[in-house]
Amino acid sequence: MTTELLAPLDLAFWHLESTAHPLHLGALAHFGPLPAAPGEDPADVLDLLARRAAAVPRLRMRVRDVLLPVGGAAWSADPDFDVRRHVREVTLPGADFPAEAARLAAELMERPVERGLPPWEMYLLSGAPDGSFAVLVKLHHALADGMRAVAIGAGIFDEIAAGHRPARRPRPVPPRSLLSGLPGPGRLLGLARDRLGDLGRAVEVGASVVRASRLDGRPTAALAAHSSGTRRIATATLSLDRVHRVRRTTGGTANDVLLAVVAGALRRWFDERGLPLPGADPRALVPVSRRRPGAPPGPGNSLSGYLLDLPVTEPDPAARLAAVRRAMDRNKAAGPFRGAGAVALLADQLPPLAHRFGAPFASGAARLLFDLLVTQVPLPRSALSLGGAPLRALFPMAPLARGQSLAVAMSPYDGRVHIGLVADGAAVPDLDALATALTAELDLLDPPGDDDARA
Repeated sequence: MTTELLAPLDLAFWHLESTAHPLHLGALAHFGPLPAAPGEDPADVLDLLARRAAAVPRLRMRVRDVLLPVGGAAWSADPDFDVRRHVREVTLPGADFPAEAARLAAELMERPVERGLPPWEMYLLSGAPDGSFAVLVKLHHALADGMRAVAIGAGIFDEIAAGHRPARRPRPVPPRSLLSGLPGPGRLLGLARDRLGDLGRAVEVGASVVRASRLDGRPTAALAAHSSGTRRIATATLSLDRVHRVRRTTGGTANDVLLAVVAGALRRWFDERGLPLPGADPRALVPVSRRRPGAPPGPGNSLSGYLLDLPVTEPDPAARLAAVRRAMDRNKAAGPFRGAGAVALLADQLPPLAHRFGAPFASGAARLLFDLLVTQVPLPRSALSLGGAPLRALFPMAPLARGQSLAVAMSPYDGRVHIGLVADGAAVPDLDALATALTAELDLLDPPGDDDARA
């Protein structure tokens, strides 16, 4: 059977998960009504989803333990794969379809994927009065990072499926005995030097992580939470043209503008909650892909990240944006492999057994490094559809780190930035207020005109 060992970071994500703390990422995609001519109905869309998901080789793979390396695991094809165990339909009342879809998505995101099966699920959400529908996709973080998740999930769209090429099969892991392939005496010294070099790199990377840690262990209180096992989801949509208008005026990048909007929204949210501003600005982890530009996304996770103190305590919106720009410029100059970004590199240095038995101790380490995740997930720039129904919006959803109450994910598509907020349901019952605050903060940086109101 074809197998492929889990990369160290993927193995870490696999073992960090618990029943009360799932580690899958997701997306809630909203589609317009099906075109009238084909006469398709939601049952046809369900069948189309199932066929296209089954055609993605990666979605047929499950995780299995292996004897070597000790503590390791591998992806292997599920011999009993049944796509209908992964693709289901739920009909909603439809009176307020977007809100109902978000509420159901939160409930479904609370549940871990079944670990004995390929670790993913899709749900067709139907029942909107105008014939529109939504699709919720869940992928375990061990299966993919954001860019890889887009590459996998894109297989359901008409435009991608039409040009589908069979994916390359994973390279088999050859069987080995405990005595096969032992190095001769002449190579032992070289191998020892390599291992000492690896140890030195691991110590250097570990030191970088320690330097970035807040050793007092004091996270921003409003963003910290014991895992309740519940989830709440809210969404917001911003005009990409307005984001770029701010960028052209102030310099920097569109991502700088969006990070400043998040900082301002958090400040507004604290105020509306009647909470005092934190004594120190909350720290965000901003993931960075380690994949080469233009290279096809390979299997598994390839991530690093920047640490950014979100200037929540700064009252002036323009000054907040300037602070974000300066901080992100420093991050880029230093590179993504220091601080929080070095956690991914450290995972690459550890043996599989350390991931398996160290997960209970490492699971709470995120709060020492950052308070919340803020990530951007790129989507194809071309228009997308499913069964002829146009994609209207796609809201990405990031997993929550243990001990934290909020994660923010953003995807630009079709002239808009779609923002998915995922929160611990017990800790953040007012997540919709934070979603509303995002729009208000962009208004401060770029007061809306008539054209913006129509958009």
